[in-house]
Amino acid sequence: MIFKALANETRSQIMMWLKTPEEFFDEKPYLQQGLSFRTGICVGDIQARSGLAQSVISSYLLTMQKAGLLESERIGKWTYYRRNEKTIQEFSEYIKQKL
Repeated sequence: MIFKALANETRSQIMMWLKTPEEFFDEKPYLQQGLSFRTGICVGDIQARSGLAQSVISSYLLTMQKAGLLESERIGKWTYYRRNEKTIQEFSEYIKQKL
């Protein structure tokens, strides 16, 4: 399921954006709300960066979450996504050992 989730170019880009969010997103609004990039990145910010419809981005994020690549946290009416580094590390080890 991870291979399928990463096969889409935009989903792969999202993973890259979430790896180093400070390069792709403005943290100031997060800090003003008492949050940081550790909480994750808001769906709206990911959508704005991608230029795709919110429904498409939500579908992509759900696909990656189901694959275990992302974790989410709902705060108020907003959902924030961050990488699941444990799954990514385990997948990396699998690749090293099996392929």
